[in-house]
Amino acid sequence: MDMIESVKRPVYIVGHKNPDTDSICSAIAYAYLKNTCEEGEYIPARAGQINQETQYVLNAFHVEAPIYLHDVMTDARDIDMNEVAGVTADVSLKKAWHMMRDRGDVTLPVVNEGKLEGIITIGDIANAYMDVYDNCILSTAKTSYKNILETLDAQMVVGNEDGYFDSGEVVIATANPDVLEDYIHQGDMVILGNRYETQLCAIEMGAACVVVSMGAKVSKTIQHFAKEHNCIVISTPYDSFTVARLINQSMPIGFFMKKEKLTTFKITDKTEDIRAIMKKKRYHDFPVLDENNNYVGMISRRTLLNLRRKQLILVDHNEASQTVDGIEFADILEIIDHHRIGTLETISPVYFRNQPLGCTATIIYQMYQEKGVEIPKNIAGIMMAAIISDTLMFHSPTVTEIDKLAAKNLSDICGIEIEEFAVDMFGAGSNLSDKDASEIFNQDYKVFTVNNIKFGVGQINSMNSIELEEIKEKIVPYVKEQMAALPVDMCFFMLTNIVYEKTELLCFGARADELAIEAFRLSKSTKKIELKDLVSRKKQLIPAFVSVLQQW
Repeated sequence: MDMIESVKRPVYIVGHKNPDTDSICSAIAYAYLKNTCEEGEYIPARAGQINQETQYVLNAFHVEAPIYLHDVMTDARDIDMNEVAGVTADVSLKKAWHMMRDRGDVTLPVVNEGKLEGIITIGDIANAYMDVYDNCILSTAKTSYKNILETLDAQMVVGNEDGYFDSGEVVIATANPDVLEDYIHQGDMVILGNRYETQLCAIEMGAACVVVSMGAKVSKTIQHFAKEHNCIVISTPYDSFTVARLINQSMPIGFFMKKEKLTTFKITDKTEDIRAIMKKKRYHDFPVLDENNNYVGMISRRTLLNLRRKQLILVDHNEASQTVDGIEFADILEIIDHHRIGTLETISPVYFRNQPLGCTATIIYQMYQEKGVEIPKNIAGIMMAAIISDTLMFHSPTVTEIDKLAAKNLSDICGIEIEEFAVDMFGAGSNLSDKDASEIFNQDYKVFTVNNIKFGVGQINSMNSIELEEIKEKIVPYVKEQMAALPVDMCFFMLTNIVYEKTELLCFGARADELAIEAFRLSKSTKKIELKDLVSRKKQLIPAFVSVLQQW
């Protein structure tokens, strides 16, 4: 059963936060491959906003952006909900009891045109039956004659079943007619037997309804007399004792339901929040509402045990700090990456493919080849773009001959020339004149952890030195202002010139300059850190930092 359900559930293929072109395009390309080769639904996703370079690529090849995952925490939609059908407030206590007993439910939602009006439980019905009420309770509850007929298995002899008993008391007529005159009042409901005189007396005294027990025949004279006095006549097969015992069960549940301060959940509520609230409440079931406040079902503590965690395939990362929020609440099925082995832990073994290549898309390309799947032109285009982007058009030290060959083959498939496309793509990505400092900083920013030291590294690639200086003027004051709020010990920002293959490294935070100077063996008096022949965060900057931090 679990295997069948896992096939039907969607699997999200998602890259790292602040996704780059490789992260986005690899997710799309791998989802296409999985959907072509395997059963199930594989959905490309993203954990952040798409940058300008990536958007240019998607537009160029007419590919839709992946869906946005704010987090992968489970919510009410991931719970096996009890789809308990709601009932209206006029349903009788007896009918509600039988519905719950037959279905094994202990709580019944009361709805009106989809909206939740209240809930009633087995306990509420038991209390209604056991509590002692005065003789007016039936009319106070405005009990419908339909409910009374249904509860007593009765027939309407005289009158309209669409009416309500809404005034007077319930009286059992066991005394002689001359005595009954003292306690039957206008508007009462009188339970009596087959005695003609008693029936006549009750009608004469202004009873709103007479209930004839034991299935006794009601004479034509009494029927005629009742019509003249607007008195309803009901005939039931039960004896007077049984009628008296059952009659209160005809009252509508709306009179007894709980309708104030209901504890409800929205389908978007996170299960961790739901679990915390449930611990504080003693209720068995809790109603769930959709975005429009329509009732959709019930959940309980027991249904939380069958929680369906979101299923993920991670591409282009394996660092816990770079994953989509709430990763600890999800099931990771696969990891496809080309970075160093990071800090991510999984609950169970996963398919982990990690190769020392310049781009994750190159690995995905290899998987297409291995499975013999033909690559569509648009998918080939975005994979080519990902390789160009991650290898900085083959200028990065991370690039391999495998990457170059893959890019060439993909270029042949999509019919786009690599160098010309690269110029346009990098130009679109570095055109940040209309972006504020926050958008530029977060465009390609990743957090790493080494020996419990957390540091963040952002990067902007450009072919234009003047543009890099303009970006620097925005970034420096922004990071200085935000540094105290960033959840890292140190922060770095790479201004990488693709043409000259060099990077100016901006350093922020205690010991950040010290780390950079020691990692690249610079003079301690260095003020402006310019690193020639350094363009790769993954293969050049991070390894140098790691080797130093492991000694600190």
